[in-house]
Amino acid sequence: MPRDSFVHLHLHTEYSLLDGAVRMRELMKKAAEFKMPAVAITDHGNLFGAIEFYQEATKAGIKPIIGCEAYVAPGSHKDRPGSRRDAAYHFTLLAQDETGYRNLVKLLTTAHLDGFHYAPRIDKELLAAHSKG
Repeated sequence: MPRDSFVHLHLHTEYSLLDGAVRMRELMKKAAEFKMPAVAITDHGNLFGAIEFYQEATKAGIKPIIGCEAYVAPGSHKDRPGSRRDAAYHFTLLAQDETGYRNLVKLLTTAHLDGFHYAPRIDKELLAAHSKG
């Protein structure tokens, strides 16, 4: 596979607390060095780096793909299971367009305000309600 056809669609930055170490400028330098046409960020449960990522990628001529590795509750996001292991599983979400970005924002806002139990969680019902884009 030629280097210029590879696109990372699952990548944690410094905004994935305790899990990622990649800084935006260094990410863009490497993506440009490898002639990647696009790159995604999928930080854990947040979009804290989305604006910086978009600005740096655009400046570098790389298509930014904004996403998130969401925490999905096995039942309702409001349930409170007894252990962290049973609280949620990971699910990667990518925004296709502005509608998708806005839906990611809604999902993660709800996750932080209503679904936080060990991590900011959503559920299948919320995901279905905000799945466009």
